[in-house]
Amino acid sequence: MNVKAEPVHAALETIPAESPGAPRGDDNSSLRADILEKLTYYVGKSTVTASDRDWFVAVALAVRDRVVDRWIASTKATYENGAKRVYYLSLEFLIGRLLFDALNNLQLTDPVRAALEELGVDLDRLRTVEPDAALGNGGLGRLAACYMESMATLGIPAYGYGIRYEHGLFRQALKNGWQQEYPEDWLSFGNPWEFERPEVVYAIGFGGTVEAEATSDVMVRSVWKPAEVIEAVAYDTTIVGWRGRHVNTLRLWSARASHPLRLDAFNLGDHVGAFADRMRAESISKILYPSDETPAGQELRFRQEYFFAAASLQDLVRRHMKVYGDIRTLHEKVAIQLNDTHPTIAIVELMRLMLDTYDIAWEEAWEITQKTFSYTNHTLLPEALESWPVPLIERLLPRHMQIIYLLNAFHLDAARSKNPGNDALLSSVSLIDESQGRRVRMGQLAFAASHRINGVSALHTDLMRQTVFRDLNTLLPGRIVNKTNGITFRRWLHQANPGLTKLLVEAIGPKILDDSMELEKLKPLADDAAFREKFLAVKRANKVALAKVIQEQIGIRVDPSSLFDVQIKRIHEYKRQLLNILETIALYDAIRAQPTRDWNHRVKIFAGKAAPSYHQAKLIIKLANDVARIVNSDPTVRDKLKVVFLPNYNVSLAEAIVPAADLSEQISTAGMEASGTGNMKLALNGALTIGTLDGANVEILENVGDDNIFIFGLKADEVEARRREGIDGTANISNSPILAEVIEAVESGVFSPGEPGRFGSLTNALRHHDYFMVTADFDAYYATQRRVGDKWRDTAAWGRSSILNVAGMGWFSSDRSIAEYAEDIWDVPVRY
Repeated sequence: MNVKAEPVHAALETIPAESPGAPRGDDNSSLRADILEKLTYYVGKSTVTASDRDWFVAVALAVRDRVVDRWIASTKATYENGAKRVYYLSLEFLIGRLLFDALNNLQLTDPVRAALEELGVDLDRLRTVEPDAALGNGGLGRLAACYMESMATLGIPAYGYGIRYEHGLFRQALKNGWQQEYPEDWLSFGNPWEFERPEVVYAIGFGGTVEAEATSDVMVRSVWKPAEVIEAVAYDTTIVGWRGRHVNTLRLWSARASHPLRLDAFNLGDHVGAFADRMRAESISKILYPSDETPAGQELRFRQEYFFAAASLQDLVRRHMKVYGDIRTLHEKVAIQLNDTHPTIAIVELMRLMLDTYDIAWEEAWEITQKTFSYTNHTLLPEALESWPVPLIERLLPRHMQIIYLLNAFHLDAARSKNPGNDALLSSVSLIDESQGRRVRMGQLAFAASHRINGVSALHTDLMRQTVFRDLNTLLPGRIVNKTNGITFRRWLHQANPGLTKLLVEAIGPKILDDSMELEKLKPLADDAAFREKFLAVKRANKVALAKVIQEQIGIRVDPSSLFDVQIKRIHEYKRQLLNILETIALYDAIRAQPTRDWNHRVKIFAGKAAPSYHQAKLIIKLANDVARIVNSDPTVRDKLKVVFLPNYNVSLAEAIVPAADLSEQISTAGMEASGTGNMKLALNGALTIGTLDGANVEILENVGDDNIFIFGLKADEVEARRREGIDGTANISNSPILAEVIEAVESGVFSPGEPGRFGSLTNALRHHDYFMVTADFDAYYATQRRVGDKWRDTAAWGRSSILNVAGMGWFSSDRSIAEYAEDIWDVPVRY
């Protein structure tokens, strides 16, 4: 089907072709006037009655106006230039607070601060009023946010597509040390940054039947007739690039029932049942990652994934057709990046649209699909490489399952022709796993349908080729490439650490604000005693600020002169918070045994959430809090050791912790962390890393040097060799008196008086099923922590290494990552 192209302006949707009125001024008086106008006519408050929340909304709206001017210009230029667009599909976008993002990138922080001071309002106080957008779980969602900002910074026309979760990831509270989950009501007061698009609505079908309709004597078209239709409504948020030169769009979908209620049921007195269909539909965008322990929860997750993928595909195809009129040119003007396996069903949706709506022949449709899609793999964990039961897909998406069957048939025919008689290979590369109930392998599907499959660190990419995608890489060689993750320095240096940013500008010049590689000029200053003193003074100020946060949140006083030893990330056995806790107990025992020794003062800082159904991870949180309770109340220890677990870890809390960290815990089991980005954020802010040779730690080591990082433990190949020999930890424990004493203390109830068996599942795993090599790495970790303590005593040496960590982190900018994606995967130019 070849649809006649419409004029360019027809595709501009709700964005007008030109910005109305005169450009808005960025001087103090103009900003002050606009803020007052928003407060009066949009918020409906006077300066006398306005709360901090009211002032925040007024400021956000005044800033948003200035973003919109640039947004309109960027969108108009993209259409006029016929530029290729990138569409970034992600189930998570952990964007955090946006006010200072916009202010910083528009260079408006100081003018707005001054304008508010004239009105008697503190900008920094308003910062704390803004809720974190709860649209992600951790690194995956934060990476998506960094990449969206970098695409805007580099002038790459892009849309991010995801779900507008009403509650998002749960709010974590601690009750007697146990994690409790509550809904995160980040939208309860509205969201001044978003634009609802009630006119941008797509019908998303589920269930029903597939019928064959003859289009000619020899041609037959499949027609899917869904039994249920849900509406996807668009909400747009602007993503501002550095210095406001380009603005992109994050489009999030909210689910809505086609009809608000069943009026017949309501009139018959079934006032609750009348809303059942509405509740079922809207549940899709209620919460991020509903538990999949039940069949209903599993179905809801899959419905979420198809809902946002289908809406996004319909949206981008409609946009393409309005401008270019020919679906056959899609791959020339569109690049779709799948952020992990969650959006993989989009591949099948595009095939369905081309086959059933646009009458494209199968071979051509598949060629266009492969040239359009690329896939980022984020994990080697089998449970994280999604698969879905065939019966579930057949019931919810019958037409899509037909296409998957046919895709698999052609895929296996090609594999068989290249490897005749190799049934094991066919089983390995099949898109459908027949081993434990028939399941569609989304990772295999994403690989087969993408022209590029990228890992997110050098080690991870090599392991992809050797492990999970070994046979697919043999069958379809040359598709796997590496694109090491990066972070946006605008958020994690400029905003999170303004003191250090100011010092860097003074020391090496303002070009550092635009070019992260300028950090290399910092290296000679590591040996400058005067600069080290200024550098360490900034670090201490950040630690004082964090100490205040700790006091306010959990009531524990910590000494800013102590070594701040930080592990902040999702709670998971492979990330080995348990290893850190065991070493903490060993250190506690050593201090109690020799209380008069001149110990380094240390604060162990933990933060992170466990998945609601992940029992072992929740036990690890409980153990950390039980250890903290005992250690912090022991008068023998005093300030030599403190242990804190900060609840409800999110982007804003990370912005307080990262600049204050002295030691960065990156201690995952080697070969299991794809990359990590927390390691980059912490090192960028001067924390020294203690870690295994895992993920991007390998590349951090290469960039900062052996003397400025603490590496320990088994390597990835050694971990695999140990696992082949067996994962019983009994011998490791017997051969380590320190570890044996620690585990005995946990098992005997030292940290759980009255319930000695509380942590039995953790200690039993260590003894008999130590898959994550905690016991195997404990002694090396404990010894390395003593090296950390020795170096901490030498303030000059520590300061030098801290500065060299900052100096070596320029390469880890998300701008570099995105520039590599643009050149090697998307084939789009970088403008800035």
